[in-house]
Amino acid sequence: MKRLLRHPAVQAVLGWTLAGYIQLVAATVRWRHENLDCVEPALAGDGGVLGLFWHGRIPLCLAMSPQWRRKDTRALISPSADGEFIAFAVGRAGFPAIRGSTAKAGDPRRTMAAAAAYRAAIDWVRDGGALIVTPDGPRGPSEVLAQGALQIAKRSGAAVYLIGLAARPSGRARSWDRTMLPAPFARGGVVWDGPHHVPRDADEPTIAALAEEWSKRLSAITRRAEALAGGAALIPPPTGET
Repeated sequence: MKRLLRHPAVQAVLGWTLAGYIQLVAATVRWRHENLDCVEPALAGDGGVLGLFWHGRIPLCLAMSPQWRRKDTRALISPSADGEFIAFAVGRAGFPAIRGSTAKAGDPRRTMAAAAAYRAAIDWVRDGGALIVTPDGPRGPSEVLAQGALQIAKRSGAAVYLIGLAARPSGRARSWDRTMLPAPFARGGVVWDGPHHVPRDADEPTIAALAEEWSKRLSAITRRAEALAGGAALIPPPTGET
């Protein structure tokens, strides 16, 4: 099944399907934003900006596109075959991909690709661009923030904004991240939190502590977005589920 899903023709169909779906969601869902004022100065300014939201909310990502289109924005997407159709879909929506993520141990080719992508991401943000990252992707654990995004923030000096996304009614995919699949014309919530920064002199224990703190904050505002969309907050997937 995995081999079939990674066939170029199947990836193309998946990419077009996802692109159409996320644009339909963005256009028809009635979005309610909370604390949007916190990010607007950064998106109107010249400095680099990082935006983080959970991987399971990719179908909702265009809810924040009117704001992020004020800057030249790219998305950090896995270089794996599984990330190919996501990169296509997000690119069709106006956010070209930088292909990179945490590499598997013992895979020199992917390690080199990941390192090159992170250098490109750092340079992009340092030069004033905006970058969208799903910091628990592409393999999870769900709603556990990996340290790569913090390293980009540290080395670029960029402001970081956490973004909670949700919509009701919606289905949930049987994937490691329980991807949220909103119905057209649903009610949506977007909660913004920031700016946050990683000190340039932050050592490994400091970055690890920030990753844990930001994970909790991002999950908390995601639960808040679920409440804004109507109904009780959803229980996230177990953190050990990959």
